[in-house]
Amino acid sequence: MTVPRGSDPGCRPEDHGGRREPLDVSGEALERAARIFRALGEPSRLRLLVFLTRGDACVTEVAEAEGDEISTVSQRLRVLRNEGLVSRRRQGKHIVYGLADQHVVDMIFNALEHAAEPRKMSAPAKAKGVTAYATHNTHR
Repeated sequence: MTVPRGSDPGCRPEDHGGRREPLDVSGEALERAARIFRALGEPSRLRLLVFLTRGDACVTEVAEAEGDEISTVSQRLRVLRNEGLVSRRRQGKHIVYGLADQHVVDMIFNALEHAAEPRKMSAPAKAKGVTAYATHNTHR
């Protein structure tokens, strides 16, 4: 492996006790995961997922709880459904949404727990006197 000039890390691959095997992840799986993270990356959609961790709900209930128009909430839920994060079913005249599976629940709580942890700052940030702490997750 050739290291570009001026970017010598000061170590060699043999300094690390062996070669790491690349992960066996397909390009398709990486693309799908990236789409999921994009869908999760908008706070209003993430808030809908958090709301649904408490149980399935009709789109009208979700809109009322969020203080948004039904059409706005429906659009957000459509994005989440397209990425396999929520499912829907008809119950009489209502469309009821719920989280697709336990993986989604775990992903949401893991992200919120990670976000609530105090951030470890880099040396340059500490030198500048930057403080960064997140609030504790109380959603469980």
